[in-house]
Amino acid sequence: VQLQASGGGLVQAGGSLRLSCAASGSIRSINLMYWYRQAPGKQRDFVGLITNGDNTHYADSVKGRFTISRDNTKNTWFLQMNSLKPEDTAVYYCRAHITSSSGGNTYWGQGTQVTVSS
Repeated sequence: VQLQASGGGLVQAGGSLRLSCAASGSIRSINLMYWYRQAPGKQRDFVGLITNGDNTHYADSVKGRFTISRDNTKNTWFLQMNSLKPEDTAVYYCRAHITSSSGGNTYWGQGTQVTVSS
């Protein structure tokens, strides 16, 4: 199983970006899908998650601005980021609990850079 994050880039404050994370491999089910971020010199922080029942949960710092959704037909989930602020600048990582042909495991994507200019 592999996760591929994409969609990062440079945007001005107040702008929007949409990140995607696509899972591939011998996947039987994707149970929990997460987004994390890591700013330079800081720890990796939780951004949000979506369950396979479409329940979502967000960090307070992004609540009301970011939205997670998913497309089960493509084993893909998304992070819609609106009203971006310079403090949202970070490498964004996707993560998932996936049941595959080899059992249940947690996987991380490689990260995609988001830079918000003031």
